[in-house]
Amino acid sequence: MEVPQNKLIVVTGAAGFIGSALVGRLNDEGFDNIVAVDDFSKTEKIRNLEGKTLVAKVGRKDFISWLNDFGTEVAFIFHIGARTDTTEFDKSILDELNLNFSKAVWNACVNFNIPLVYASSAATYGLGEFGYDDNHEIIPNLKPLNPYGESKNEFDKWVLIQDNKPPFWYGLKFFNVYGPNEYHKGRMASVIFHTYRQIQENGSMKLFRSHNPNFTDGGQLRDFIYVKDVLNVALFLMDEKPQSAIYNLGTGKARTFLDLARATFGSLGKEPTISFVDTPEDIRDKYQYFTEANMAKLHNQGYNKSFYSLEEGIDDYVKNYLISTKYL
Repeated sequence: MEVPQNKLIVVTGAAGFIGSALVGRLNDEGFDNIVAVDDFSKTEKIRNLEGKTLVAKVGRKDFISWLNDFGTEVAFIFHIGARTDTTEFDKSILDELNLNFSKAVWNACVNFNIPLVYASSAATYGLGEFGYDDNHEIIPNLKPLNPYGESKNEFDKWVLIQDNKPPFWYGLKFFNVYGPNEYHKGRMASVIFHTYRQIQENGSMKLFRSHNPNFTDGGQLRDFIYVKDVLNVALFLMDEKPQSAIYNLGTGKARTFLDLARATFGSLGKEPTISFVDTPEDIRDKYQYFTEANMAKLHNQGYNKSFYSLEEGIDDYVKNYLISTKYL
């Protein structure tokens, strides 16, 4: 890779799910020059960074000040940190953490000529009225279903009208990411994680009932992507520096929640026992029944690795991580 070993790689959200997995992957690739940025007062995330090699930890509130002092020493920033709770309805919190903080990171990258990867979200697509194409022209028209999705889309919109940009920049619209290091996420952990836990505790799994006549119970469709594929794409962007743009990051193949549950039972060698419960009212009218990433744009930039199928990703996750509570 082209990042000089004497320069720093910054990962925000470094103690979180995707951020900590990325730190681990960078370590595996030989990079020990990593600065981890997060709110380190949240002790439930600390284990995500155990055993990983860092040169510094910087509190999120101190990061912009730190960057103004050390920006010339930074080779690359992965801005993964965000408030990812889709049930957070306090817009001021999301404006602070997902919009204004991201603007400050972007502006620092402009000032110090630092390439940037930042986390957007498939939540920006709302009900999919405009499809799931990562076409910049549709971004101003998108209608996210919750304040979280709105905060992510507002930053995407802001990025696209900036005259001053980092030397290379990439927004990644993460679809439904699952995998190791999400142990701390509680309600916001992946359905695979909750399925595994329910099977271990009760021998069964409860999925959300469909409240949409166009979908059967458990027939809701999402584009589930294994975190290891997310890491592969992140390193591809750092290494190859393709055309700067906002890119989808899913597998390009939507699968049902029933497929997911059955695959999890299968990885545990158990017969599926699945029932249905009403979708909680606080998210029922904000619920995406279908998402599927159009991945042509990233593939056209030269990314040619195949993605884990849902069954392959779940099998690896369950057998190599969940059963032993192993971290990535």
